[in-house]
Amino acid sequence: MRADAQRNYDLIVRAAAEAIARDGAYASLEEIARAAGVGSATLHRHFPSRWSLLQAVFRTCVRNLAGRAEELLTEPDALAALTTWLREVTVYATTTRGLAVTLLNAPPEESETCGATLSAAGEKLLRRAVEQESVRADVAMADVMTLANAISLAAQPADATKAERLLTLALAGIRSHGR
Repeated sequence: MRADAQRNYDLIVRAAAEAIARDGAYASLEEIARAAGVGSATLHRHFPSRWSLLQAVFRTCVRNLAGRAEELLTEPDALAALTTWLREVTVYATTTRGLAVTLLNAPPEESETCGATLSAAGEKLLRRAVEQESVRADVAMADVMTLANAISLAAQPADATKAERLLTLALAGIRSHGR
């Protein structure tokens, strides 16, 4: 992709992420183009359908959250690192109204790839917390991700405070008995 085309692509994805956080998965494509500073034709050249734009926003988020998990691996307190990451995952999923629900209907290969990326990133944090004996050894990353997703859906419409409160309750259940 040429540099100017890549810049436009990035501007559109950033504007779309903000619009989805504010207005949900059916945010106006015209407003997204305007906020990105591009014309409607440019938006549609990069993203021929709303679905392709939603996928790009979701994939970008997944990459960002996976990168955040890597950053948190340097945190000395493994439970704090895991908790921080799960809060970020849950709040993102909660505040991007409609995106998670829309993407639940994604082709299995898309869902599986993004889910696998997030699970692999979170798995490293979880294993560290288990090794530090702050999380029970029988906790599986798939279960933790299911909890985070369920909380984000339960906290609709877009109530990040409620999502954080529910996550705090759920995280109490995964802690080892010693902590």
